[in-house]
Amino acid sequence: MQDMLVRLLDLPDISEEEKFLFKNEGIVFKRPIRPEKSIVVDWVGKHFSKNWADETEAAFYSLPVNCFIAQRRQEILGFACFESTAKNFFGPTGVLDEERGKGIGKILLVKSLVALKKMGYAYAIIGGVGPAPYYEKTVNAKIIEGSEKSIYQNLLKQPK
Repeated sequence: MQDMLVRLLDLPDISEEEKFLFKNEGIVFKRPIRPEKSIVVDWVGKHFSKNWADETEAAFYSLPVNCFIAQRRQEILGFACFESTAKNFFGPTGVLDEERGKGIGKILLVKSLVALKKMGYAYAIIGGVGPAPYYEKTVNAKIIEGSEKSIYQNLLKQPK
């Protein structure tokens, strides 16, 4: 897997999509707060991986938290972290299988990238990308040539 670079000065406007999901599905997008840490971290570990849960926990060490979640009432539907493993890196991110295709992941992605822009970055790195065409289409991200060797290359993986 390679890393991708995204220009933060050209991000799409997601405000109408966010309003639509709130009005029609009751989905709220927010940064969780520290009292929600164990709920969010446990959810990521249950639905994705322990490694991603560890990265998500690290996002809670910043104030405000370097993570966004999508929730409907008391249910988490998706999450996106940034600057939790390395400076200026986006990820990990994920949406429940049954909630995909609604634009939840796009909103979480863009909200995270906007937060990085507000931190002073002009570009961001999407680390260890799996679905490169998705990021190319959504935020015009570009593969960083030679990035196969990244911060994740010798990652110890938690047993499933």
